[in-house]
Amino acid sequence: QEELVDSGGGSVQPGGSLRLSCDASGYRFSVYCMGWFRQAPGQEREGVALIAGSNTKRYAASVIGRFTISRDNNENTVSLKMNNLKLEDTAIYYCAADTRLGFQQTSAGGPVAADYSNWGQGTQVTVSS
Repeated sequence: QEELVDSGGGSVQPGGSLRLSCDASGYRFSVYCMGWFRQAPGQEREGVALIAGSNTKRYAASVIGRFTISRDNNENTVSLKMNNLKLEDTAIYYCAADTRLGFQQTSAGGPVAADYSNWGQGTQVTVSS
Protein backbone atom coordinates (compact mmCIF):
# COMPACT_ATOMS: atom_id res chain seq x y z
CA GLN A 1 0.00 0.00 0.00
CA GLU A 2 1.39 3.36 -1.05
CA GLU A 3 1.59 5.89 1.74
CA LEU A 4 3.24 9.25 2.43
CA VAL A 5 3.65 10.56 5.98
CA ASP A 6 4.64 14.19 6.50
CA SER A 7 6.35 15.47 9.63
CA GLY A 8 8.50 18.27 10.98
CA GLY A 9 6.16 21.23 11.05
CA GLY A 10 6.01 23.67 13.93
CA SER A 11 5.99 27.29 15.00
CA VAL A 12 8.93 29.61 14.48
CA GLN A 13 9.68 33.31 14.43
CA PRO A 14 10.49 35.12 11.19
CA GLY A 15 14.00 34.28 10.11
CA GLY A 16 13.84 30.85 11.70
CA SER A 17 14.30 27.44 10.14
CA LEU A 18 12.43 24.16 9.93
CA ARG A 19 13.05 20.86 8.21
CA LEU A 20 10.10 18.90 6.90
CA SER A 21 10.30 15.20 6.15
CA CYS A 22 8.16 12.83 4.16
CA ASP A 23 8.41 9.08 4.60
CA ALA A 24 7.25 7.04 1.61
CA SER A 25 6.28 3.40 1.67
CA GLY A 26 5.00 1.09 -1.01
CA TYR A 27 6.53 3.13 -3.84
CA ARG A 28 9.22 2.66 -6.42
CA PHE A 29 10.52 5.73 -4.66
CA SER A 30 13.74 6.29 -6.56
CA VAL A 31 11.87 6.60 -9.86
CA TYR A 32 9.15 9.05 -8.96
CA CYS A 33 9.17 12.80 -8.86
CA MET A 34 8.38 14.07 -5.37
CA GLY A 35 6.92 17.45 -4.63
CA TRP A 36 6.23 19.74 -1.69
CA PHE A 37 3.13 21.91 -1.72
CA ARG A 38 1.54 24.29 0.73
CA GLN A 39 -1.89 25.70 1.33
CA ALA A 40 -2.65 28.73 3.45
CA PRO A 41 -6.17 29.42 4.76
CA GLY A 42 -8.42 30.70 2.00
CA GLN A 43 -5.79 30.16 -0.69
CA GLU A 44 -5.21 27.60 -3.38
CA ARG A 45 -2.62 24.88 -3.00
CA GLU A 46 0.76 26.15 -4.17
CA GLY A 47 3.66 24.12 -5.50
CA VAL A 48 6.82 24.85 -3.54
CA ALA A 49 9.52 22.48 -4.80
CA LEU A 50 10.04 19.26 -6.68
CA ILE A 51 12.81 16.73 -7.00
CA ALA A 52 12.79 14.31 -9.87
CA GLY A 53 14.11 10.76 -9.88
CA SER A 54 17.15 12.18 -11.69
CA ASN A 55 17.66 14.50 -8.68
CA THR A 56 16.73 17.53 -10.81
CA LYS A 57 15.27 20.18 -8.53
CA ARG A 58 12.88 23.02 -9.20
CA TYR A 59 11.53 25.71 -6.88
CA ALA A 60 8.82 28.29 -6.81
CA ALA A 61 10.30 31.75 -7.20
CA SER A 62 9.07 32.75 -3.75
CA VAL A 63 11.31 30.21 -2.01
CA ILE A 64 14.47 30.20 -4.15
CA GLY A 65 17.52 30.71 -1.98
CA ARG A 66 15.63 29.87 1.20
CA PHE A 67 14.26 26.34 0.73
CA THR A 68 16.17 23.21 -0.28
CA ILE A 69 14.57 19.95 -1.32
CA SER A 70 16.45 16.67 -1.06
CA ARG A 71 15.78 12.96 -1.19
CA ASP A 72 17.29 9.81 0.23
CA ASN A 73 16.43 6.87 -1.99
CA ASN A 74 17.87 4.38 0.49
CA GLU A 75 15.57 5.60 3.25
CA ASN A 76 12.62 6.48 0.94
CA THR A 77 12.41 9.98 2.32
CA VAL A 78 12.16 13.46 0.87
CA SER A 79 12.97 16.54 2.91
CA LEU A 80 12.40 20.25 2.66
CA LYS A 81 14.84 22.46 4.57
CA MET A 82 13.35 25.89 5.06
CA ASN A 83 15.55 28.79 6.12
CA ASN A 84 14.82 32.46 6.67
CA LEU A 85 11.14 31.74 7.08
CA LYS A 86 8.72 34.58 6.49
CA LEU A 87 5.23 35.28 7.77
CA GLU A 88 3.85 34.42 4.34
CA ASP A 89 5.32 30.92 4.53
CA THR A 90 2.66 30.00 7.08
CA ALA A 91 0.61 27.13 5.65
CA ILE A 92 -0.05 23.43 5.80
CA TYR A 93 2.72 21.70 3.87
CA TYR A 94 2.13 18.48 1.97
CA CYS A 95 4.46 16.12 0.20
CA ALA A 96 3.19 14.31 -2.86
CA ALA A 97 4.31 11.73 -5.40
CA ASP A 98 4.00 11.95 -9.16
CA THR A 99 3.94 8.35 -10.35
CA ARG A 100 4.41 9.24 -14.01
CA LEU A 101 7.72 9.96 -15.66
CA GLY A 102 8.87 13.53 -16.20
CA PHE A 103 7.66 16.68 -14.47
CA GLN A 104 6.04 20.01 -15.14
CA GLN A 105 6.37 23.40 -13.51
CA THR A 106 3.87 26.16 -12.99
CA SER A 107 4.59 29.66 -14.27
CA ALA A 108 5.76 30.41 -10.72
CA GLY A 109 8.34 27.63 -10.99
CA GLY A 110 6.94 25.05 -8.58
CA PRO A 111 5.34 21.66 -9.25
CA VAL A 112 1.87 21.27 -10.73
CA ALA A 113 -0.56 19.88 -8.17
CA ALA A 114 -2.72 18.14 -10.75
CA ASP A 115 0.23 15.91 -11.71
CA TYR A 116 0.46 14.38 -8.23
CA SER A 117 -1.76 11.44 -7.39
CA ASN A 118 -0.65 10.55 -3.89
CA TRP A 119 -0.49 12.97 -0.97
CA GLY A 120 0.69 13.04 2.60
CA GLN A 121 -1.60 14.18 5.41
CA GLY A 122 0.09 17.57 5.76
CA THR A 123 2.08 19.26 8.49
CA GLN A 124 1.44 22.76 9.83
CA VAL A 125 4.11 25.44 9.57
CA THR A 126 3.41 28.67 11.44
CA VAL A 127 5.68 31.68 11.23
CA SER A 128 4.78 34.43 13.66
CA SER A 129 6.44 37.08 15.77
